[in-house]
Parts: sequence; C-alpha cells; structure tokens
Amino acid sequence: MQRNRKNRSRKRKPAVRTGRRTAPPVLKSAAILVVAIIFILIIIPFTITMVFTSDSQEGTKKENRDPGAQPEETITDTAAVPKTIRVQREDSGKREKIEFEEYVKGVVASEMPSDFEEEALKAQAVAARTYSLAKVQNAKKNGNSSTHPKAPVCDTVHCQVYQDKAQLKKGKGADWMRSDWEKISAAVEDTKGQLLYYDGQLVQQALFHSSSGGKTENCEDVFASAVPYLVSVESPYEEDATHKKETLTLSLSEFSAKIKASYPDISFGTITSGGIKILSRSSGGRVDQMRIGNGTVTGKQVREALGLYSANFTISTGKDTITFTTTGSGHGVGMSQYGANGMAKEGYSYKEILQHYYSGTTIAGGS
Repeated sequence: MQRNRKNRSRKRKPAVRTGRRTAPPVLKSAAILVVAIIFILIIIPFTITMVFTSDSQEGTKKENRDPGAQPEETITDTAAVPKTIRVQREDSGKREKIEFEEYVKGVVASEMPSDFEEEALKAQAVAARTYSLAKVQNAKKNGNSSTHPKAPVCDTVHCQVYQDKAQLKKGKGADWMRSDWEKISAAVEDTKGQLLYYDGQLVQQALFHSSSGGKTENCEDVFASAVPYLVSVESPYEEDATHKKETLTLSLSEFSAKIKASYPDISFGTITSGGIKILSRSSGGRVDQMRIGNGTVTGKQVREALGLYSANFTISTGKDTITFTTTGSGHGVGMSQYGANGMAKEGYSYKEILQHYYSGTTIAGGS
C-alpha cells in the first residue's frame, strides 16, 4: 500500500513544447500535393531549359569556331540548273549545245591545274557552275553579250575558258584523260547542281583569279562597282603560287611608247624617271593611282598596257629604265585559285573555301 501512495505522490514532469504541432493528415496531403505541383511546373522545366540552353550555347560556340558553318538563310530564288547550255566557240564562231555538267567539267579542266587538291577542284566547280548559270539568266533578261551574240557564254577568258574532251585529249594526252580527267569529273559530280547564293539570291559574279599575292581585292577597286560578297580578304596559303616577284624591265622610251599608245586621250607629256610615281594603293595592296608624266592612270591600266601579271607591283627607276616587280596573277577579285588549293591542303572543305573568298555566301542545291 505504501508503494502505491509513493507512486501517487510523485510529480509528473511538464511536457516540453517544441513549437511544432502535428498537422492533421489532410493538411499533410495538401502540402505534399503543393510541393509536387511546384516541382512539376517549375523545377523540372527550369532544369530542362538549363540543359538545352547549355547544349545550344555549346553548339553556338562550335558553330562560331567552324569557319565553314553556313549562315541561316532563306533561298528565295533556288535556281534550277538546266540540262544543257549553249556556248559560242571561238575557233568556229558557231554555237554549240553542251550538257551543263559536262560544260562545268571542261571549264574546271581548263581553268584550274588538275593536280590541285580535290576540295579546291570542288570549289572551282561550284564557282564555275554559278558563274555560268548567272550568265544564262542574264542573257534571258538582257540578251547575249555583243562579244558572243550567239550564246550566253563563250569559251574564252571573256567568260570562262572551256575545252571539250577532244581538245583536252589532244592537248594533254590519253594518260591525263585516264587520271586527271576522272579526278576533275568526280569533283564536279560530287557537287552536282550546287550553287552560290548571297542574301537569298544567286550570286551573279563568282569571279576568280590565279593568285592574289596574299590578299584579294574589293570589287570596286578593280571593276565598276562594289559587290557585297566580293570584298578584300586575306589569302595566306599561297606558298605554291607560280607568280611571285616577277620583274619586267623596260627602257623609258619603250615604257612611254606603250603607255601613250594604250591611252592616247591622256596628255602625259614628256615622261622622265622622276615623273613616275605610285600615288596610292587599294586595300588589297594593288596600285590604285599612278602618276606618269602629266597624266594619272590606274594600276589596272598599267597592268593591261604592259601585260603585267598583276597590278600588285612595285617600281624602281634608273636613268633610262623602269623595272616593275609583280606579285600574284590576275585581277585579284573573288577566289584565289592557289589560295583555295592552299586552304584545301590545310584541311578546309570546299564550302569553307568558297565562303572565305565569297563573303557572306551560302551553298545550296544539288541532287
């Protein structure tokens, strides 16, 4: 009995309050539901967005590192390459109907050395195909050129040099046809139907030249007007170019006679060594303006009058002589062929080559 009394007299310890109350089961379920909704509606989408944004940014970085990445562009006049093209032949003066892609092969074989890299040959094929089709389109609108009134293109340097298989075999031999012709044919077939576009329109002037001497020209510095895709760019891989620092020395009397005969409307007066000076150069490094006696001419005019390989030249004069030292070959606008081959050797693709020399363009079409 005492034991029971002792138990009754013991004081109970007060309950410790933690500040938390046990939530009713209904409230617990509601809270879990709210958390789940937040997780589904906010957390998961945010995580997915971050993952894809990261991937997109990484893709953009890769694209920016890739010089051949083509710009996003809507082609508004996808050009259909015709099955045939009419070409005015110089030797006969007659118009000849030729399969279009076979014509492109004949142009590539005539315009670019066949021992060039395959990617350079492909770049030449796309440029030649684009140039030819632009000529065809222009002829439909405005008629043929007075230089070749019977067809939209001719087979000379006025347009693009073209030789058929019979001409090539005669000039280069049967062995060349079995090897190099097949190599060129493959380059053309691999790019069949592909064309250059700028701002959604077919490129009208896919110009090219042999070598630039290290930098190409703005179109307006050589020809009549500016063309947005024909702007001066570096051409660093021309180590193998054939025309470097070539010299031509003339007596002052020879030089004077050639210049005056070429430009009879300019009053040069008496031409002395002290009266010859380069006044300015283009952004591509070629002679822009040059003073000769009392007259002023362009570097292009001097190049044409003297038959120089390039307007990228320097001069040195003696008492009775003048020496021109030229670098590069051709007008310097558009694609440098030796530069294209150098880029191909460095691992660039034909699309990267084209987009380097024809700024802002894209390549589309093909079978």
